[in-house]
Amino acid sequence: MAATPEYWDVEDDAFWESEGRRIANRNLWISIPNLLCGFSVWLYWGMIAKTMQRLHFADADLFNFTFRNSGQPYDEAGYRALLFTLPAVAGLAGATLRIPNSFMIAICGGRNVKFMTTVMLIIPALATGIALQNPSTPFGAFIVLAALSGVGGGAFASSMSNISFFFPRRMQGLALGLNAGLGNAGVSVMQFLIPWAVTFPMFGQPGGDPQIFSAGGETQQIWIQNAALVWVPIMTVLAILAWFLMNNLPQHDCGPAPAAIGKYLWLQTVGFLGAAVGVLLLIFLELPIPELIRIFLVLLAAVIATLLGMRFLTPQSIQEPLNRQFAIFSNKHNWIMTWLYVMTFGSFIGYANAFPKLIDDVFVTPTNGLVTSHYIWIGAAVGALIRPVGGWLADRLGGARVTQWDTWIMVVSTVLAGYLVSLAGESDKPEKYFLPFLITFVVLFATTGIGNGSTFRMIPIIFSKEQAGPVLGWTSAIAAYGAYLIPKIFATQIRAGTPEYALYGFAGYYVSCLAVNWWFYARKNAEIKC
Repeated sequence: MAATPEYWDVEDDAFWESEGRRIANRNLWISIPNLLCGFSVWLYWGMIAKTMQRLHFADADLFNFTFRNSGQPYDEAGYRALLFTLPAVAGLAGATLRIPNSFMIAICGGRNVKFMTTVMLIIPALATGIALQNPSTPFGAFIVLAALSGVGGGAFASSMSNISFFFPRRMQGLALGLNAGLGNAGVSVMQFLIPWAVTFPMFGQPGGDPQIFSAGGETQQIWIQNAALVWVPIMTVLAILAWFLMNNLPQHDCGPAPAAIGKYLWLQTVGFLGAAVGVLLLIFLELPIPELIRIFLVLLAAVIATLLGMRFLTPQSIQEPLNRQFAIFSNKHNWIMTWLYVMTFGSFIGYANAFPKLIDDVFVTPTNGLVTSHYIWIGAAVGALIRPVGGWLADRLGGARVTQWDTWIMVVSTVLAGYLVSLAGESDKPEKYFLPFLITFVVLFATTGIGNGSTFRMIPIIFSKEQAGPVLGWTSAIAAYGAYLIPKIFATQIRAGTPEYALYGFAGYYVSCLAVNWWFYARKNAEIKC
């Protein structure tokens, strides 16, 4: 394995040129594909749900779930809403696991965290592939597997915090943008790869038999299990590379590898306890309150349970470094930047999680023959790949200025997307609105990517070096709840027959972000110019 450097100061130009640059770049380029696979496994539930739905609507005996429906099959609207539960659970778990991951690097070491994260992702990917081989697998099993795949969502917080230590401030916009942007591209890679991977017996007999159904008068086969199994050999190779070629850093008090891995597993367990609270409340809590309020109460309960677990259920050796990092909660700018980053990354990850099923629910009918799998990967690809551009622009023009203009475009794009959805809902031929909707949503994805880069670049300017890493992790953790909120909000509005209302509500939130960013960071006499 790569040794921990005895000295690390990337603001020392001589050290950076002689040794630091080489080590930093090696860690960055191994971090990126590990993070990419983390995003893929975390968010493949939208694609799996989309494929399940296609199979079930072609043959009602396939994936015929009766979960919490008195043993009765769901009607069409109910089934569509039920399947949104899987990406929502994965989103909820992944976001909750980002909370302990926000503080993990300084306690466990970057190399140890990246290795263990990828190893832990292999387990749910393999188990999901096995479960999908049997269309009679209970829906509750898929809920558990979706929650376990949340490890991939949590990985973002630790990965970004880790990379922030490897590069000098003048280069962090581009470095963090590359790690996040190409890591986020895992969503698009997954959405592009899975429709191909499920079409043939990729793993031969050990991979299981296909699901056979009839569509358009023809018998077709889909190996839906490949949607999960395809990632297992890739992640096995990446875990080995992380262990042997990545570095821990001397300023991180991680200790010997076995002890560091033990601390990692403990923190992940605390995160899973918080996620379990959220998932159980999401599935079983029924209150006489509006559904949207219940959705946010579940989120709040998961966050509080995780923070309490970290505060009171961790050993003393973990408590002391945690308490030092918890100082970010007394800094008001931590909360302001959290609000802004939810707008950018929360929107990206939420839309990416919901998009594959959303466009089927709005634009596909039994008679129009629209094949959305040709297009679903485009938006996430644009949003991910353009993220480094947001960091680069922020390095040159200022993060707050880029964020302000970017948010204006987000507001307009979201309102227009909602209007197009409303037109499609009223039309006998919704497919004629699909292309303008797709173009509008790709623009929206692009603005989330640019905003991801610009808001993330603001954080190292606003906060000290000691606080920047934990703040990067914390803001990304709360923003990741977009992967839970947006699918649940769309599910609620689709059941009500008004999915455009969800988009109008998101636009209203973006307007609040315009005001917050302008007041604190972008106006002439702002408290902090960044």
